[in-house]
Amino acid sequence: MSADGTWNTTMNTPMGAQQATLELKTDGSSLTGTMSGQQGTIELKDGAADGDSLSWKVDITTPMAMTLEFSATVDGDSISGNVKLGAFGTASFSGTRA
Repeated sequence: MSADGTWNTTMNTPMGAQQATLELKTDGSSLTGTMSGQQGTIELKDGAADGDSLSWKVDITTPMAMTLEFSATVDGDSISGNVKLGAFGTASFSGTRA
């Protein structure tokens, strides 16, 4: 199942649940797109796709500057995985195709 499309996601962070919308596009093993939420719209970087497994990074500036590192699995119309929150450990996230 392709990861391409729009996903409504929730990250379970130490600051509470954070909502974001992912726009994903795969091209072979390359993954590009954006993440929109409280930070505004941020371009994904270092995106990779391997079958149903995805990974990407986003640079945020609020509440402090850090790079979030995502790893995810797509299962039909569901997406789930983990995000490394810099020095703040790891959080889970999940979502559904919009």
